[in-house]
Amino acid sequence: MTCKIPFLDLRITDNSERQELLTAIDTVFQHGRFIVGPEVAQFENEMAALCNRKFAVGVDSGTSALFLALKAIGAGPGDEVITTSLSWIATANAIALTGAKPVFADINDDLNIDPESVAQLITPRTRVILPVHYTGKICPIEPLLQVAHKHNLDVIEDASQAFGARHCDCPAGSFGRIACFSMNPMKIFAACGEAGVIVTDEPEIYDRLLALRYNGTVNKETCLEPSLNARLDTIQAAVLLRRLRYVEQIVNKRRQIASWYNDLLAGLVRTPVERDNDYDVYYTYTIQADRRDELKQFLESRGVETKIQHPILMPDQPAYRHKTRGVFPNAQKLIKRILSIPAHEKLTRTDVEHVADCFRRFYQ
Repeated sequence: MTCKIPFLDLRITDNSERQELLTAIDTVFQHGRFIVGPEVAQFENEMAALCNRKFAVGVDSGTSALFLALKAIGAGPGDEVITTSLSWIATANAIALTGAKPVFADINDDLNIDPESVAQLITPRTRVILPVHYTGKICPIEPLLQVAHKHNLDVIEDASQAFGARHCDCPAGSFGRIACFSMNPMKIFAACGEAGVIVTDEPEIYDRLLALRYNGTVNKETCLEPSLNARLDTIQAAVLLRRLRYVEQIVNKRRQIASWYNDLLAGLVRTPVERDNDYDVYYTYTIQADRRDELKQFLESRGVETKIQHPILMPDQPAYRHKTRGVFPNAQKLIKRILSIPAHEKLTRTDVEHVADCFRRFYQ
């Protein structure tokens, strides 16, 4: 019988967890403050503390978080924002929707943005560096901050994949002028729908974000500038507060699974490497493999679901091809080799051994 191992399992199968979430939702039903209710403020306070920040602003998605963060520092037409070439398209879209122009840097072999590539792309129009902490690993942040300081640029972290990750005991979201998170259901720290948060230390940016997430208004009436309705639903905040209690447990299990894979897949494929002073959370466990497409088909024929994240570089998407600039030869090479395999916290040791056995059979 073929073993079925899904890439993710988003079902809520634990009865106690389901009851906790239903209780949290029922509390919101009872007080009736469905938008920016008391759970939102509590969630924001806890997020700010966890990210070593003074302020947090809950919003309706990670995409909105990036867009509003860029708006809050005044990025717009005539500006360039340098970001990685390898990420989900929301990163580039958030830049473009401000009127600024995304510029795409290359990546290192760990799939994160290359600071040397960033430095070579800077022009007088460059306003922001927007790195992504890809796969749950904090990017080489110190060199990026040095480049930004040298050229008087802002840094906005796209930490959507890396909640809970650390570098030198500093959490993801604590490095840039602003940092943004997504909490959609695929994330390690996940809502039961779309949600996001923005963190910063600057009161002026915080106040502007509060207005920007509510159509650019203050006092619910006076519009200071055009913006979106991007407020966080209270129900999602209530869900996130309950799920926050279990994030450390989830990360520990994913790290254990990654350790099993590292041992079992050694010598077969290139596995993720955790740098000294880093603590990775493994949003995905992404390997690099010869004959990647054949391997993917082989695994799926044996019940192992896999994903290529992402098969098209952002600058190669039709919306951006020939309309932006950048240099990214390593990214173009690596997207032909990357493959994300199941590594979610519901896997067992038996599941992981089955996946690894499929790898051995394929390469033998």
